[in-house]
This record gives sequence, structure tokens and C-alpha cells, in this order.
Amino acid sequence: MEFYFPSEFGEQMAFVAAAVSAIIGLFIMFAPGVTFRLFGLQLMTDRRDGLVLLRSSLGGFYLGFGASALLLAQPMVYLAFGASFALAVFGAILSILSDGGATVRNCLLLVVHFVLAALPLMYVFGLF
Repeated sequence: MEFYFPSEFGEQMAFVAAAVSAIIGLFIMFAPGVTFRLFGLQLMTDRRDGLVLLRSSLGGFYLGFGASALLLAQPMVYLAFGASFALAVFGAILSILSDGGATVRNCLLLVVHFVLAALPLMYVFGLF
């Protein structure tokens, strides 16, 4: 089986967004303590439920969706990938505006999600 790397520039950008998502997912899965510190959160010493939630929901989503987009490399998969991150952008904007969460960390995460949403969506809709 041969590794597929796209030849069109737009698809390469969507591919890179999926690869970045998968790398972030790997980091979250295998370094949840560091991820908690990066988000400014702390674990309670007697309860470790947060690690399960972080690894399965967040790490699994980033890694699973990114790897699926890399392996399948189809426009509809890129559409679903971009739409999911676009909804994450909407949630971040909603939280920043309604919860008063306009911190540097949240704004940086908003930008990362925006880029991860924009690259595949621009490819799918022919803007590249």
C-alpha cells in the first residue's frame, strides 16, 4: 500500500489541516497532564475522571477525524472535517462573548480551530 499525498494545492492544505489535527490528537492522548496545564486547568488528586474525558473526547476526536481524513482523502470527508471545526469555532465565539472567556489561550484556540476549519472548507468549495 502506497502513502497518498495530494498533488493539488488546495487538497494539500486540507491534508495538512488533517495532519495537524491528528498530531494534536496524539499529543492530547499521550500527554493529558501537559494538555491540562496548557489549558490552565488542574486535576483533582483523588479523581482522575478528567483524563478519561480529555483523552477519549478531545484526543479521540482530533486524532480520529484527522486520521480518517488523511486515510480517505475524499472531498466529503474534508467537508465533514471542516464543518466540525467550524462548529467548534462557533462554540468558542459563543463562549468568548457570553461567558467572558476572552483570554489569550481561548483566542489562540479559536484561531487554531478557524484554520483547521477554513483549509478543508476552502478546498471543498473550490476557493483554492
